[in-house]
Amino acid sequence: MSSYVAGADVPDLKLIRQCVHCGLCLPTCPTYVVLGVEMDNPRGRIRLMKSAHEGAVSVGPEFDEHIYKCLDCRACETACPSGVQFGKIVEAARAQIETQRPRPPLQRAVRAVFFDLLLPHPRLLALAARASGLGARLGGPVLRALGRGSGAFRRVAEMTSLIPQRRLVWDTLPPQLPAIGERRGRVLLFRGCIMRAAFGDVNAATARVLTRNGFEVLAPADQTCCGALHVHAGERDGGRALARTNIDRLEGFEVDAIVVNAAGCGANLKEYGWLLKDDPAYADRAERLAARVKDVTEFLVDHGLTRAPGELRLRVTYDDPCHLLHGQKIREQPRALLAAIPGLEVVPLEEADMCCGSAGIYNVTHDEIAQALLRRKVERIALTRASVVVTANPGCAMQIESGLRRAGLDIRVVHLVELLDAAYGGTPTTLPA
Repeated sequence: MSSYVAGADVPDLKLIRQCVHCGLCLPTCPTYVVLGVEMDNPRGRIRLMKSAHEGAVSVGPEFDEHIYKCLDCRACETACPSGVQFGKIVEAARAQIETQRPRPPLQRAVRAVFFDLLLPHPRLLALAARASGLGARLGGPVLRALGRGSGAFRRVAEMTSLIPQRRLVWDTLPPQLPAIGERRGRVLLFRGCIMRAAFGDVNAATARVLTRNGFEVLAPADQTCCGALHVHAGERDGGRALARTNIDRLEGFEVDAIVVNAAGCGANLKEYGWLLKDDPAYADRAERLAARVKDVTEFLVDHGLTRAPGELRLRVTYDDPCHLLHGQKIREQPRALLAAIPGLEVVPLEEADMCCGSAGIYNVTHDEIAQALLRRKVERIALTRASVVVTANPGCAMQIESGLRRAGLDIRVVHLVELLDAAYGGTPTTLPA
């Protein structure tokens, strides 16, 4: 008898059986690279999920430990010759954990505030982010001093160090921005929750780059969080509720694409069809919406730049966000856009395809592994001698910026569209003078 219960997502046995246990994914798995433990790699976790299907193991503490120790970076999917869609099965396994293993009251309260109150309401999220930033600036030195004698204070100090030093900018985009020059089409910009609450300048840069290349940009205000963090954390019902809201509010817009500038959001939006496959009222609608989703780098390369970027004399390196490279299979497009900027020296980054340790909220829930991965990433960035790290996801940007700051390295972290916007004559606030 299966150890999984009805009423929650179950890891798809057909997807599990695609794994041939060849082990080609092992060198690409961040937790296996750090820990070297068989149960903490995709092959071991798949065996665990299959054993739970057979009733040989329960959804208990050991199952919980190994399933949640996964970063859900999906590097194994890129390496897998059999095409195992690991993200889908590990996220379903987490839904089983949340159903069968009730969390302590404090954890439940914290998750409720984060997933149910803050993420779906960007203004509240923005307020919380600014309060956290102020607290980190005022209390950071005290926490670090206390942390030398207490593990609890050290943990809080490490968490506050993740708050970016860059100015947090609220997204003030108007609902419609006209194309500059000949109009080539119309797109809808997905504004997100964290992007809207703290990276409004990146959303603005995205809109400017699109309009400069002939696209009218719609930026409706009533869209909500995509639900990616909910799905990754086993809160799939919450993720589905947000997906339905976005479908209701966005499907009626007549646009050529729904453009996304956050890799995690894009990967989740593209999988709305899978998330809602068992909902007869939304399954087809979810597939249709997902088919229109494009990462901004993907969209720009598909349609081509009509305006040549100006010169930028910078030495940069590019780090692949996991959910752009592994989740959406987008690798060459960001590099093609960087190559289109005259004067830019792009230095290849060793292990650019290895997770930085951010992984949604992983750097909070599994900080030791996350920090080990971050140190590995920072060491390789330092070897490039670049003055700027370019990426395409807010979580990656915050994590890498935190690691560079701790290492005492004066290296900026920017989103790729910020670099393009600067090359078009925008007003960069994060580039070296």
